[in-house]
Amino acid sequence: MNKIHPPHPGEYIRFNYMVPFSMSGSFLAEHLEVAVSTLNSLLNAKIRVGPDMAKRLSDALGRTPENWLTMQGKYDQCLAGTRLRLVGATKTTLGAA
Repeated sequence: MNKIHPPHPGEYIRFNYMVPFSMSGSFLAEHLEVAVSTLNSLLNAKIRVGPDMAKRLSDALGRTPENWLTMQGKYDQCLAGTRLRLVGATKTTLGAA
């Protein structure tokens, strides 16, 4: 059975807010009061949603700050589980000769 991984909040924002509403990055960055580069890092899962960003996202897009933090936490837990499985893998289990 394939396990569905939770999305990073940035991915969620892109596909549930920006694409459907034709929202530009500069428009959203302005409403979040962050640099466009910061928003791009978030959208590309290069940075995490912390309390400050969660509040900004809540004010700009809705949902509660706690919801944004929970989404980040679920993504982080899934990522940590993936990393732990790779650490325990051997060359044989990874398909190497």
